[in-house]
Amino acid sequence: MKCPYCSHENTRVIDSRPADDSYSIRRRRVCDECSKRFTTYEKVETIPLIVIKKDDTRETFDRSKIESGVIRACYKRPISAGQIRKLVDEVENEIYGMEEKEISSGVIGELVMNKLKGADAVAYVRFASVYREFKDVNTFMDELKKFLE
Repeated sequence: MKCPYCSHENTRVIDSRPADDSYSIRRRRVCDECSKRFTTYEKVETIPLIVIKKDDTRETFDRSKIESGVIRACYKRPISAGQIRKLVDEVENEIYGMEEKEISSGVIGELVMNKLKGADAVAYVRFASVYREFKDVNTFMDELKKFLE
């Protein structure tokens, strides 16, 4: 790491700790040449994830879209904000764990439904009804039968 003051190439890390956002590391460094101190932040570089939508359009992954869908499905259900955050974290970790550059919205929807199935049956059915676009009562009943089995 080059010193920002004298441009010398030898610097040492004298302190490391998680940054306030918990997604990066704050490092205090000292220059071996001029002895001045400075701070750097180290963050994991993630590959940009592209979501392929049902109509074959592509857009960058947006965690907030999953979160808002889950919040709507869990409306007036006994699921805390912490549980919702944890569920969305788990889905996001699974998505990034696949190490793909592109992922279909269908895969994301199935991941969310699998998590909701274990959390709350009503929230699962609500999410499934929007995600699977039930056209009539029969398709809705078919999904309920699958869930009950």
